[in-house]
Amino acid sequence: MDQPTKIVSVAALPQVRVLGRTTGTDVVNLFWTGSGIEFIYTGSEIQVEVNADYDTYEPWLAVELNGVQISRVPLNKGKNEVCLFRGMTVGKPKHVRILKEVQAMHQDPGHLLQIVGLQYADGEFQQLPEPKYRLEFVGDSITSGEGTVGAVYEEDWISAFFSAMNTYPRMVADALSAEYRVVSQSGWGIVTGWDGNVENKIPPFYTQVCGLLTGERNASLGALQDYDFEAWQPDAVIINLGTNDATAIQSAVELGQEWAGTRDVEEVKEILTTAICDFLKVVRNSNPTAQIIWGYGMLGDNFLSAIREAVEGYAKQTADSRIHFLQLPDTTPDTVGSRLHPGVKAHQITAKEIETYLQELL
Repeated sequence: MDQPTKIVSVAALPQVRVLGRTTGTDVVNLFWTGSGIEFIYTGSEIQVEVNADYDTYEPWLAVELNGVQISRVPLNKGKNEVCLFRGMTVGKPKHVRILKEVQAMHQDPGHLLQIVGLQYADGEFQQLPEPKYRLEFVGDSITSGEGTVGAVYEEDWISAFFSAMNTYPRMVADALSAEYRVVSQSGWGIVTGWDGNVENKIPPFYTQVCGLLTGERNASLGALQDYDFEAWQPDAVIINLGTNDATAIQSAVELGQEWAGTRDVEEVKEILTTAICDFLKVVRNSNPTAQIIWGYGMLGDNFLSAIREAVEGYAKQTADSRIHFLQLPDTTPDTVGSRLHPGVKAHQITAKEIETYLQELL
């Protein structure tokens, strides 16, 4: 059997689909969780070459073959050659998807994952079917899959406990035969991060490729560039933000501290409402025809009524019948994962709720 001999860039393989908000052509830069590549290949063996780097949080890569995950690997610094499969029947099509398991790491400017190309010998690439829908998911640690790997009692904040494969975005997209993209960051919110840091909020970075990343290398790779919405218009945008805001604001209230210059909960809710409306305006302007669903409730219902009223109020005010609020199922002791986050079961239950809701809208 001929052995793979050379690396072929993704740019030279038009049958390979690039997934996620990425940059680069010959070398594809993967920033967000769930970004990667997808293809159908008929050979017996194929490898992917990737570049990886990090100071603290190593990237992980998941490999899916014919709809089933077959491997999940942490990547070493520098060049990595990952065998996707070997010894399979020549001529039989294999559907492969490779996903970055770990979110964009704002805290680690050294974090890097690049797809250099594919190495193969005895097969051909076939055309992928067009996705039925395009879906975008915006969120925090829940959407990033934090807690979907590891024992329930785990408390360390490490890359290994994140998984794109185990999240409701991946599950919903697969159930609807959709291509999906994710914009999410653990601990971040609408107006504040979980710890009260008002710089850690998603909305200001939504219109960039991956603007929350730091460091000169990320800037040089195009992470801070404006994102081209016209090139990839979603049929639906599913937002799941507010959990970290609720945590930070409630903590301040309970401690009798000011938040945003006030101790008045109603004033705080007004600030939150304004921010939600401002963000919905940006999302709508960026995605003029998409259904927009704001889901909330996977880690408690604190501030749920305020978020619901803000979303539904904005939809009514703007006469936008394509903006909706959806209460998501709360995580229970039976569905919790590591780090007190929703586990795989919680994501499965939520995915079914969102899938059913989307089927009524799309």
